[in-house]
Amino acid sequence: MGHSGNVIAELTGDHREVEELFERIKDLPAGDERRREIADEFTIELVRHSVAEEQYLYPAVREHVPGGGKLADKEIADHARVEQLLKDLEGTDVGDARFDVLVARVIGEVSEHVRDEEDRLFPALAEVCSPQYLDELGDRIRTAKKMAPTRPHPSAPDTPPANKLLAPGAGLVDRARDFVTGRGKS
Repeated sequence: MGHSGNVIAELTGDHREVEELFERIKDLPAGDERRREIADEFTIELVRHSVAEEQYLYPAVREHVPGGGKLADKEIADHARVEQLLKDLEGTDVGDARFDVLVARVIGEVSEHVRDEEDRLFPALAEVCSPQYLDELGDRIRTAKKMAPTRPHPSAPDTPPANKLLAPGAGLVDRARDFVTGRGKS
């Protein structure tokens, strides 16, 4: 993932790409080995996206949107549920019946989260922030995604400053593991 424009355009573009991966995995029969490759792809994208949101989007929502703390807390809780599902999926063989159950749960949770962000959070942020600030947030999000982990780390901190300090190191280790194993290169 990597787009351009303000934070809302960037993250909405990410949402569409993940939805496309969801459609691709749903089109394959249960047990098809290609489902693992697609699951790895959407895991990589979702983890990078979530880490960047937690580092920059949600702090901005807390600071600028009335009632933003409650909104940000809800979104971070959504991320935690999805990240645990992704961790469970990562350890499940594609031939195991739980694989399909976990994929369906990830799709359901992420789809609900995307609707919530696009229907409530993004409009609320756009209403109170200048176009210039939204552009700056978009740049920060893009930079954060480049450094972010590519594997789920459910016990990692999800709020600043700890997440900004630890995520790049975890990202480096994850990208090294991905390089060695070929994960995410399809």
